[in-house]
Amino acid sequence: MPRPRPPHVHRQITRHGRTVWYVRVGHGPRIRLPVGPGEEGFGEAYRDALDGKLTSAPSRQSAVAGTVRWLIDQYRLTPSWTGLAPATRKQREAIFRQVIEAAGHEPLTRVTQRTIVHGRDRRASTPVQCRHYLDAMRGLFRWAVDERRVKLDPTEGVKAPTPKKSIGFPVWTADDVEKFEAKYPLGTRERVAFDVLRYTGFRRSDAVLFGRQHVRNGIIRLRTQKTGEPVTISMPPALAATIEAGPVGDLTFITNVNGSAFVVESFGNWFRDVCRAAKVEKSAHGLRKWYASRLAEEGATSKELQAACGWTSSRMAELYTRSADRERLGLSGSRRMTENVDGTSIPSPGGDGEGSSENNNEKSET
Repeated sequence: MPRPRPPHVHRQITRHGRTVWYVRVGHGPRIRLPVGPGEEGFGEAYRDALDGKLTSAPSRQSAVAGTVRWLIDQYRLTPSWTGLAPATRKQREAIFRQVIEAAGHEPLTRVTQRTIVHGRDRRASTPVQCRHYLDAMRGLFRWAVDERRVKLDPTEGVKAPTPKKSIGFPVWTADDVEKFEAKYPLGTRERVAFDVLRYTGFRRSDAVLFGRQHVRNGIIRLRTQKTGEPVTISMPPALAATIEAGPVGDLTFITNVNGSAFVVESFGNWFRDVCRAAKVEKSAHGLRKWYASRLAEEGATSKELQAACGWTSSRMAELYTRSADRERLGLSGSRRMTENVDGTSIPSPGGDGEGSSENNNEKSET
């Protein structure tokens, strides 16, 4: 028998024969879902709609043809949009809501390169949002050019702002780990979350979904939410012991106070508060960096790191391996110097120290 639909989920067939899904609680607004039940990302979109984080996406009939809002509505119905990772769609949906609110009624003919530049500059104080804005608009207009909805791509030639140099999320230290373990011993859900993160290196979006269904014969297999890359790693004995001590959920090891799975954003906020209570000013992503650093320090190759962390390219892996190699080479090189100079004097430019001393004595006697 087919599974029953979640509460408040409704299906509609458009006049073009397409099936669309939306959430409506009572007589409230209909909130369009980007994917339907059973499709990847449905659970997250469904929860966002109920929590008010996902606003109603206007139907094609409600937008005037040839406007910005109309183009975005068209784009949402295509594989170019639905084929994106759920996290990417959610990120870009937030940008599209801003664009629709500010200029959804504007005709496409008025969207020029200068328009995109102004949108970029308005977000200059938040570089990450600025980059997301450009990515969203590029995806939209590149599709529109391919489908001949517009003649020119206004994002062509618009450069993203140069990011400021930053170390990003700080990596956890041995002292941080000791503080956390002292505050949250085995048998606490905080410790379960911590050990899942540090022994797998999962992103938050994968950690909150990780459960028994992903472990078989001591091997962890999981397809990442952000990139869709498969990750296959061995189950560390320390993590297995933590999971055995619990508490864990039925489908996810990490659970909230009610024993249910976390929403990604809620988990990030909760884990940050947990860390602060342990006097640790670090984050979940800092543990992912700690995991990658440890692998590199243990001699993992760039390809091994890429596979273990689920990266789509070797760029990030090479960054960690290069850093680890530099540290190893620096230490080995400095040790050579230390070994060579122990118990010896520094030779003078004219020869070894002993010979130079004799020559000087001879000259003084003459």
